[in-house]
Amino acid sequence: MARPDMSLTVVGGLHPNKDGSNRLFEMALCLPGEPVQLVREPRNPIDPSAVAVLSARGIQLGYLSAERCGWIGARLAQGDDIRAVFQFASSGVAVIRVSFGGDLPALPASLPTLAKPTIDDSGFYPDDLPDDDYYA
Repeated sequence: MARPDMSLTVVGGLHPNKDGSNRLFEMALCLPGEPVQLVREPRNPIDPSAVAVLSARGIQLGYLSAERCGWIGARLAQGDDIRAVFQFASSGVAVIRVSFGGDLPALPASLPTLAKPTIDDSGFYPDDLPDDDYYA
């Protein structure tokens, strides 16, 4: 039985791509429901389990979070038919929707936005990243 659709966070939107393209600009061009591609990067010097997320135009939006890339990357390596679409972006973070059954994932009825990070007394800005199932 295929796992139900789930939402995954794409991190690294503030970093420039090697080819000079701008991830934030590309996120702004993406439309909800537009297909995105998941690409394993086993030769990534920082994380050999990294999974890059590319827009429909082939521009990198960022990477799946470290908590999810090992699991998703292993499924991709096994040949699992994982499909993904752009869900939304907010404050330099994108959210994609993935399906494990070979069909395009269904977007939730409403598309929320991420909350703005809060600042504690130390001046530290924590990442406000939702759980994968938060937007389900």
